Amino acid sequence: MATWSTVLFALLAAVSNALATVLQRRAARTVPLSRRLRLGLFVDLLHRAAWLGGMLGVLAAACFQALALSRGALSIVQPLFVLELPMALLIGRLLLGGRIPRGGRRGVALLVVGLGSALAAAAPTIGTDHAPFERWVPALAVCGGVIVTTAWAGLRRRAGSVRAACFAASAAVAYALTAALLKDATYLWQAGGPARFFASWQTYGFALLGVLALFLFENAMQSGPLTASQPVLTLGDALVSLSLGVTLFDERVRAGWWLVPETLGIALVLWGAVRLSRVALAQDLAGTAQGRTAEPAGDRPRQ
Repeated sequence: MATWSTVLFALLAAVSNALATVLQRRAARTVPLSRRLRLGLFVDLLHRAAWLGGMLGVLAAACFQALALSRGALSIVQPLFVLELPMALLIGRLLLGGRIPRGGRRGVALLVVGLGSALAAAAPTIGTDHAPFERWVPALAVCGGVIVTTAWAGLRRRAGSVRAACFAASAAVAYALTAALLKDATYLWQAGGPARFFASWQTYGFALLGVLALFLFENAMQSGPLTASQPVLTLGDALVSLSLGVTLFDERVRAGWWLVPETLGIALVLWGAVRLSRVALAQDLAGTAQGRTAEPAGDRPRQ
């Protein structure tokens, strides 16, 4: 079972990620759309103060996530990141003003009830803190194959829902694998100190994968509507993380007839995520329209 510190640090990580998502989404809407995975997207975003603020949120989230993973199971910590969605909606309202619409409140309720039901039914247990290398080989191969395949599928599509969902799926797997590597790396820090931490391949693996995941996430947000990308990213990260927790770290979840309430909980999370994404999309479109009305012609972002 999770300790209070595990839950606390996971929730702090979700809040930091939510703030980062709000700021990064605002920045991503101001850069020109590209048909390819464009490395220059990072260069464009570096000139946006909102994106830089979002990156500070990402760094804070990584620190809180490492603390949570060092104290609890991967299959507990990562699903709690689903709460990033309602937190992002709340933060967006606080920054922009106004009230959360009824659809948003219903989405929050569905998501929270679904997440609580799924976790209560699954009852994940803490396994080991370190995965042997022979387990990492197939995990890296499978996850790497999925990341490449889904990203390639996105590249073959025009801008729109399918392209955004493909990039989001690729980012979700990359985020989940990053979390698994981060958990292993934090164990190495605790066991052998900074020297062992910086000498391990897991440390550089989660750093590189984290950058890749962020890059894919930025392209997913820029490629199509949030209703296509956010639910895929939210559920994909949670489900892949749960699978990695079981296969790499010997974490256990209940099976048998418990799969029924677990599935129902996941369905509620998906339903809530879709509703919240629609609310967030409506807010984005309203904010963009207001920004274009208020900006002089020479200051508008390129289309």
